[in-house]
Amino acid sequence: MFVKKISDCEEFIANDGCQIRELMHRENDPVELPYSIAIASVEVGKQTYKHRLKQIEVYYILAGQGDMHVGDEAQDVSAGDGILIPAKAVQWIENTGDRPLQFVAIVSPPWRDKDDERLE
Repeated sequence: MFVKKISDCEEFIANDGCQIRELMHRENDPVELPYSIAIASVEVGKQTYKHRLKQIEVYYILAGQGDMHVGDEAQDVSAGDGILIPAKAVQWIENTGDRPLQFVAIVSPPWRDKDDERLE
């Protein structure tokens, strides 16, 4: 069994500008997963940069609310929502609430910095 506490994960700023803690990634942990899992946060009044990944990504909103942009579409999102982001789709998320917007980001195959292209 492998257990990792989110409090043991070092926080860093991702290429898209959000705060990230990587919970499980096969390059950093003793796991052979076909995806990576991270917890992300966007501060009140902020948004991530427009970007695209080569991989498929799923967001699961844990707390807060915002506007999710994927390609030419935009939709309000809040705690309990899951969002599928196709590979190579232009995306960004805005925090429109009054508390940090927190979400799980699952990337398959696992996230790599070189596959994350900032567009602005």
